[in-house]
Amino acid sequence: MLEEWRPLLCPFDVTMQRAISYFELFLPTTLPPELHHKGFKLWFNELIDLWMSVQNLPGWEVHLVNLFARLANDNIGYIDWDPYIPKIFTRILRSLNLPVGTSQMLVPRYLTNAYDIGHVVIWISAMLGGPSKQTQKQLSGLFNSITSFFHPSNHGRWLMKLMKLLQRLPASVVRRLHRERYRKPTWLMPVPDSHKLTEQDITDFVESMKQPVLLAMFSKTGSLDAAQALQNLALMRPELVIPPVLEKTYPAMETLTEPHQLTATLSCMIGVARSLVSGGRRYPEGPTHMLPLLMRALPGVDPNDFSKCMITFQFIATFSTLVPLVDCSSIVHERDDLTEVERELCSASAEFEDFVLQFMDRCFALIDSSTLEQTREEVEMEKMTHLESLVELGLSSTFSTILTQCSMDIFKVALEKVFNFATSNIFETRVAGRMVADMCRAAAKCHPAESLKLFVPHCCSAISQIAVHEEILNEEELDKELLWNLQLLSEVSRVDGDKLLPYRTQLVHILQLTLHLKCKQGYSLACNLLHHILRSTALTYPTEYCSIPGGFHRPLQDYLPIKDWGRPGDLWNLQIQWHVPSAEEKAFVFYVLDLLLQPELLRLQKYAQGEPGMSRDDVLQSLSIIQHCLLGAGSMLPPLQGQPVPDLVSTMVNLNETTLYTGVEYDNSRENYREAICRVMRQLLRYILEHSEDDTKSLFSIIKIISDLLNFKGSHKHEFDSRWKSFNLVKKSMENRLHGRKQHIRALLIDRVMLQHELRKLTVEGCEYKSIHRDLLSDLLRLSTSTYSQVRSKAQSVLFTALGTYNFCCRDLIPHVLEVLEPGRTDVTQQQFKGALYCLLGNHSGVCLANLHDWDCIVQTWPAIVRSGLSPAMSLEKPSIVRLFDDLADKVHRQYETIGLDFTIPASSLAVAGLLMKSGSPVHNLPIPSDEELEEGAQRQQAKNLESIQKYEMLASELLDCLNDRNLPWKFEHIAIGFLSLLLRDDHPLPSAAVHFFTKSLNHDALLVRKVAISSVAGILKQLKRPHKKVPISPHELIGMSEPDGLVAGDRPDNQWLQYNSSSLPRSQQDWDDCRFVEKTHWGYYSWPRKLMLYAPPDEQPKQGKMREEMTEREQIIYDHFSDPVFIDQLVKFLSLEDRKGKDKFSPRRFCLFKGLFRNYDDAFLPLLRPHMERLVADSHESTQRCVAEIIAGLIRGSKHWSYSRVEKLWQLLCPLIRTALSNITVETYADWGTCIATACESRDPRKLHWLFEMLMESPVNGEGGSFVDACRLYVLQGGLAQQEWRVPELLHRLLQYLEPKLTQVYKNVRERIGSVLTYIFMIDVNLPYTCATTSPRISEFTERVLVRLKPLMEGDEEIQNHVVEENGVGEQDERTQAIKLLKTVLKWLMASAGRSFSTAVPEQLQLLPLLFKIAPVENDDSYDELKRDAKTCLSLMSQGLLYPEQIPLVLSALKEIAGSSSWHARYTVLTYLQIMVFYNLFTFLSDEQAVRDVRALVIRLLEDEQLEVREMAATTLSGFLQCNFLSMDAPMQTHFETLCKTRLPKRRKRELGSVVDTIPSADLVRRHAGVLGLSACILSSPYDVPTWMPQLLMDLSAHLNDTQPIEMTVKKTLSNFRRTHHDNWQEHKQQFTDDQLLVLTDLLVSPCYYA
Repeated sequence: MLEEWRPLLCPFDVTMQRAISYFELFLPTTLPPELHHKGFKLWFNELIDLWMSVQNLPGWEVHLVNLFARLANDNIGYIDWDPYIPKIFTRILRSLNLPVGTSQMLVPRYLTNAYDIGHVVIWISAMLGGPSKQTQKQLSGLFNSITSFFHPSNHGRWLMKLMKLLQRLPASVVRRLHRERYRKPTWLMPVPDSHKLTEQDITDFVESMKQPVLLAMFSKTGSLDAAQALQNLALMRPELVIPPVLEKTYPAMETLTEPHQLTATLSCMIGVARSLVSGGRRYPEGPTHMLPLLMRALPGVDPNDFSKCMITFQFIATFSTLVPLVDCSSIVHERDDLTEVERELCSASAEFEDFVLQFMDRCFALIDSSTLEQTREEVEMEKMTHLESLVELGLSSTFSTILTQCSMDIFKVALEKVFNFATSNIFETRVAGRMVADMCRAAAKCHPAESLKLFVPHCCSAISQIAVHEEILNEEELDKELLWNLQLLSEVSRVDGDKLLPYRTQLVHILQLTLHLKCKQGYSLACNLLHHILRSTALTYPTEYCSIPGGFHRPLQDYLPIKDWGRPGDLWNLQIQWHVPSAEEKAFVFYVLDLLLQPELLRLQKYAQGEPGMSRDDVLQSLSIIQHCLLGAGSMLPPLQGQPVPDLVSTMVNLNETTLYTGVEYDNSRENYREAICRVMRQLLRYILEHSEDDTKSLFSIIKIISDLLNFKGSHKHEFDSRWKSFNLVKKSMENRLHGRKQHIRALLIDRVMLQHELRKLTVEGCEYKSIHRDLLSDLLRLSTSTYSQVRSKAQSVLFTALGTYNFCCRDLIPHVLEVLEPGRTDVTQQQFKGALYCLLGNHSGVCLANLHDWDCIVQTWPAIVRSGLSPAMSLEKPSIVRLFDDLADKVHRQYETIGLDFTIPASSLAVAGLLMKSGSPVHNLPIPSDEELEEGAQRQQAKNLESIQKYEMLASELLDCLNDRNLPWKFEHIAIGFLSLLLRDDHPLPSAAVHFFTKSLNHDALLVRKVAISSVAGILKQLKRPHKKVPISPHELIGMSEPDGLVAGDRPDNQWLQYNSSSLPRSQQDWDDCRFVEKTHWGYYSWPRKLMLYAPPDEQPKQGKMREEMTEREQIIYDHFSDPVFIDQLVKFLSLEDRKGKDKFSPRRFCLFKGLFRNYDDAFLPLLRPHMERLVADSHESTQRCVAEIIAGLIRGSKHWSYSRVEKLWQLLCPLIRTALSNITVETYADWGTCIATACESRDPRKLHWLFEMLMESPVNGEGGSFVDACRLYVLQGGLAQQEWRVPELLHRLLQYLEPKLTQVYKNVRERIGSVLTYIFMIDVNLPYTCATTSPRISEFTERVLVRLKPLMEGDEEIQNHVVEENGVGEQDERTQAIKLLKTVLKWLMASAGRSFSTAVPEQLQLLPLLFKIAPVENDDSYDELKRDAKTCLSLMSQGLLYPEQIPLVLSALKEIAGSSSWHARYTVLTYLQIMVFYNLFTFLSDEQAVRDVRALVIRLLEDEQLEVREMAATTLSGFLQCNFLSMDAPMQTHFETLCKTRLPKRRKRELGSVVDTIPSADLVRRHAGVLGLSACILSSPYDVPTWMPQLLMDLSAHLNDTQPIEMTVKKTLSNFRRTHHDNWQEHKQQFTDDQLLVLTDLLVSPCYYA
C-alpha cells in the first residue's frame, strides 16, 4: 500500500487528499506485536512527523487524525505517545475554535477542516493510563482551560462541539474499560497489564470531567449531553458524581420559579438512576436517596406545565422500574443480619404505599383539569391534541410501571381506589375518559383476575340496564353513562385471554346489544371491545414485565426485596410467562366470528348483489365490524392461497418463498374467514364503484381491509416502529455500558423478545405472487386511478407496500398502468391519468415503477411516459400534472443506475463456486448441478446478453421515434432527450441515429436541449477516443542515477529532468520526439512509483490526420457536421449568447466538448474555427470572451498528442489571440480567462506549454491598459503557474526577480494581486519532514532583501503615516515613502499566505513583528486607513498560528524586546498578541517551563507600566491566564501583589487654589495601582466559584476603596463585576466567608442608602 500511494503524497496537489484518505481507510492497525515491524512501524514515524510539521490545517489533516485515533485504539500500550502529547492536545484545543482574546478573527479554513470529535475522543481515551500519566495531566489541563466555556451564560457556534466532546469522552473511556475488564477475549490484541487503566487513573479522569459536566447540566443546548456524560461517569465513580448532582436536584425540586432547573436536574438524575439505586460497595448510601426523591417529585405532576409533567413521569417510571415497591418495614424487628443501610431502607419502604396513593391523587387531579368541558369551549375538536396524547401516554405507562412493581397489598389498595374513581364519576370519552380507562387497563393488566372481578360485572350490569330499552338502539346521541361504561369495558378487556373466558357469556351479550347501535360513537366503542376480546384470546404475548421473575408475593422471611434494587434481568434465565391461545380460547374466537362476522358478510353480499335495504351508514357499520374482527383474529386466519402467476421470469433456480414460523398452527378444518372476507369485499367494491363512487368513507374502509387481508398477521408496521423507537430510547437512558453483556433490566429484555417475535410476523418481503394477489392488486390499481384524490392516495400507499412484497409482481402490473397513458385512448379522465402517473412515481421509500433496474420494464415505461404527452387526457394547463412529470423525470435522473448489458461470469469464478459446493464446509443441501445444466445456464446467459443489447438499441430507437413526432409538446421532447442522455454508457457505443440526433441538437432552438446535447456529444467523443499506448519506464535508468537511500522528498537530482529549464526546451521536431513528457504533476515529488507509465514514442501511437474514408460511421457523423461552415457559424452564435446575466461562468462541459473534438480529429476543424476565434477575441463582451476562452482551453488540452509541427502552428495562432484577449480583459471576464489558462495547464508537462508560459511572462505589470489589466495579467499567470506547482522553479525565480522592484505599487488592486502571487511563489518552500530544501524561491532570502528596504521605517520613533501620493510619475520619492508602499504590499502577502501555505515561516515573520506592532492601532475602529487595518489583521492571524516548540523562545524574546519600546501602543498590542498566542498553543507552552516563566515575568512587568491602558490590559491578560490555568495562583504571586499594594503614597501638599494640578503619576502610585490590579485580576479569574484564597483578597482590596484615582475606579469595577458573576449562586458562595467578612462585603456591595 505504501509503495502504491506514497508517490501521490505531493502536498500541493489534490492527490495528497486521495492518498491520505486511502491510508486512513486501508492501513492495517490490528496486527499482533510480533508483526508490528510489518505494520505501523513502517509508516508511523513518517506520517506523525508529517502531521506535526503541518501548521495550517489542510483538508487532509483530518484523515491523518482519524488514522492515528484508530492506530492508538488498536495498539494501546505498544506506542509511546508521550513525546507528541503536548502537540496533540494543542491541536485538539485549536480545533475547537473557541473565541479568545479581544479581536475575534478566525481563518475560515479552521472552521471547515476542524477535527471530527468522534475520532478525537477515541484517540484521547486510548492514550490514557500507562506509567507516565502524561495524557491525564494534559486532559485535566484541557478541561481546566475550557471549563468556563461550559457555563450556561456562554453561547456560540462552538458550543455544539464542546458538548459533543463532553458527551462522547466518558462513553469512550467506558468502552475502553469494558474492553480491558469485562469483554470476552476476541482475536484483537489484549491491552498489556502495564497500560491498563488503574483505579487511580479512573478517579483522576472522573475528577477532571466533573466540573465541566456539572456546569453543562444547565446549558442552552439542553441537558441531554450532560445526562449521557453523567450516566457513564456514574458507572465508573458513583461516589464522585452523584452527590453533587443530588445537591443540585433537591433545591430544584423545592423551587417553583425555575422550571428549567428542575427539568435539567431530573433528566440528569434519570441518567444516573441505576448507579444510584444499586448502590454497591463504592456508594452504599445511594439507595437511601430514592424515596425522598420520589416523594419530592410528586408535585411535578402538574397540569399547567407540560414539559415538567413529562419529565416527572419519566423520572418516576425510571425509578419504579428499578425498585420493587414492597413494604418490608416489619422485617427490621425479625432479622438481625441486616447492615445499617439495609435497616434504613427497610424502615423507609413503609412509605411506598403512601407514595403510590399520593401519585394516584395527583393523577386524578390532572385528569379532572383536562376534561373536554374544561379545556375547550366548542365540541368540534373530537380528537385529543398532540400534547394531551403525550400526557396520556406518560401517565398510563408510568402508572402501569408502578403497579407492575407493587406488592399485592399495595396493589389491592390502589385497585380499590382507581375502581371507586372510575365508577363514581361519568367521564366524557374523548380526553379524560381515555386517561381514566388507561389507568384501569394498567391495573387489569397487572392482576387480571382480581381486577376483572370488580370491573366486568359492574360495567356489564350498567350497560345492560340502559341498553335493554328498544329505543336506545336508534338514538343519534347516546347516554353519557352508557358510553363511559362501554369505553371502560373495552379497555379493561385488554388482558390475559384465559382470565377473560369466565366472563365470555356476559361479554358476548354486551356485544350483541351494542354492535348495532345507531350512534357512531357507540358502535365504534363496541367494535373496540370486540377487537380487544379477540386479540387478547388469539395472540401470543408475555403476560408480565416484573423486574424479578415470579413477582414479589413471597413471604418476607424467605425473600428480601431490598436486595433486588436496581438488579439487571438474567438473560439466560428470564422465565417469561407467555400467553399462548389454548384450545378453549381458539374455539371461543371462532364462536365469536361465526356469531358476529358471518351475518355481516351475508348482509353485505346481498347488498352487493343489488338488494335494497341498507343505507350507507349501515354499510359503514358492517365494514367497521368486519375490520375489527380481522384486526382481532387476524393472527389465526391462514394467509390467502391460490395458484402462482406463471411465466413472469424464466429461471433455473428455485424462487419459492421462505416462510417463517411464528408459533401459530392454522386450523384448516374451520372456515377460512380471510378468503370469505376477500370474496365479499371484491364484490362490494365493484358494486360501490359502479353505483355510488362518492361513498368515499366505505371505500377508505375497504382499502384498509384489503391491506390487512394481504399482510396482517397480528401487528402493524407503524406500531412496531414506534415501539422499537421508544424501546431504544429507554434502553439508552438506562444501559450499563461498563459491564456490557446485555445487563438490562428484565422488563426491557422481555420487551426485546416480544419485539423480535413481532418482527418475524412482519417479515413479508419475497412472497410468492399468486392469482389472488393479482386480483387484489388490480382492484387497488382501479382504486388508485379513481375519481377522488383521497381514495387514490390511500389506495396507492397500500399498492406500493404490496409491490415491495410480492416477487416480480411489477412486471405483471406495469402494462396495466401504462394502458391508462396510451395516446390512443379517449375514455381516460384526467383523474385516472394523474393516478397512473402517481403509480409510476411511487413513494419516497418504496418501488418506483418508472425506474426498475430491468431492461424489460424500462423499455416499456420510458417511451410510454414520453408518448403520454399525446394523450387527450394530458393538459399542460394543469400545474399539478406538469409538476408530476417534472417529478417523474427528476426521479428517473436521480435514481437511474446504469443497467448491465453483459452478465458473463468468468470461468475462474465458476470453478471456485464448484469447489465451494463440493467442499462440504459449510454444509448445504443443494443438488450439485450437472454438466448439461451448466451448459444450459451458459446458453441462457448468452441469450440474455444478446437480448439486453437488442433491448438497449430498441429503447434508443423508440425514444428517437417519439422525438421525430412533430406533435409532441416541448415538455415531453425535453423529457425524452433527458432519457436518451441517460443511455450513454462506457461499455457500448450509442446507436448512430442517436449520435446524429445529439450532434444536430447542438444547434437546437431550446437552451435546455443545447445544454444536454453539449454534455452528450462530449460523452460520445469520449466513447470514440483513440487509445494511446503507454510503456513502463524506470526513472532512474532514464537519467542514469541510482535510487536514493531512504525517504527523500522534494527537489532531488533524480527529478530535476522533470522541471522547466529554458535552456533545454523541446524547440524542434527531433527534441520533441525524444523528450519524455510526464503529464501528472505529483509524480516524482515524494517518491517514484514502481512503474512509471509514460506514452510510447509517436510512431507507435495512432495515426494523425485521418481521412473521412478511414473513420467509423459515428466519427463521420460528427466530422460532417463540424466541417460544415453553416453549422459552425450557428454553433458559435449560440455559444456566445449569454444565459443568465452576471451568473455565467466558464463552462467545463463546453470545454470538454472542444477538447474532445481536437483530441479525436486533430486540427481538422481549426481552419473553420480560426476566423470565429479572431472575431470573438476582439469583441470585449462578457459572453463572447467566455466562448473563446472555452474553445482555447479545449484546444490546448486537446492538442496533447499532436505532432510537433501541428503544435507549433497552433501556438503561432494562439499567442497573438491570447495577447489580444488579455489587453481587452474586463471585470466580468478576468475570472474566465484565469480559469481558461489554469484548465489548459492542469496535468500537463510544463515543457509542452513553454510557448504559453514564455508569452505570459513577457511583462505582466507594464502599466498598459491601467492597473486593472496589470492585476488581471498577474491573475492569469498565477492560474497557470499554480497548476504546475513545484515543476517550474525557474519561472518562479524569474517572476520574483521581475516583481521585486515593482513591490512599491501604488494601486491597491495590483498590490493585493501581487500579495497573492507571492503566496504561490513561496508555496513550494515548505518545512516538511524528509523534504530537501527547494530550488524554488525561498522566503528567508526574500525577507532579508525586503527588510533592507524597510530599514527607514524601523529606525525613527515618529508615527508611520500612510503617505497617499497616487501620482506614480513625479520625481523619485524619498526612501521612507517608498518603504511605506513596500510595506503595504508585504502586508497583503502576509495576509494572503495565512490560510494557504502548509507551514508558516515564523523566524522570517518575527523580523517584521516590531514594525507591525508599531503601526497596529489599539482601538477597534474601522475608520483607519488600509495600512493600519492590514497591520492589525496580520497580527491577529499571526498570533493564531501554530508554533513548533523550538520557535517559542524566539517569539518570546521578540515580544520582550517590543515590550521595552517607547510607544505604548506597541506595548499594549504585545499583550493582546500574547493572549491569543498562548491560548492557541497552550500545551506546547505548558510543556516548556522556561516559556511559562518568561510569559509570567512579561505580564507582571507590564502591570507596572506607566501608561494606564497598558496596566489595565496587563491585568486582563493575567486574569485570562489564571482562568485557563496557564498560570497558577500561588503564594509568591499573592505576596508580590500585596507588597505592591502597601506602597506608601506621598502626602498631597497643600496647594494654593487655582494652581496647576500635578497630573503626572508618581512611580509610587503606579506601583500601588499595579498591586491593586494584580489582586483584581486574581479575583476576576474565577467568575463562577469562590476558591479558598478569594475572601482574604477581597478584604485586602476593599481597603483601597478610598485611594486616589485610578485605584478607586479599579476597586469599584472589580467589586461590581464580582457581584454580577456571583449573584446567581450567592447562597452557595456565602458559605466560604466568615461572618465578619460578610458584613464588610455587604457594606461594599450594597449601595449606601440615601435616606439614612
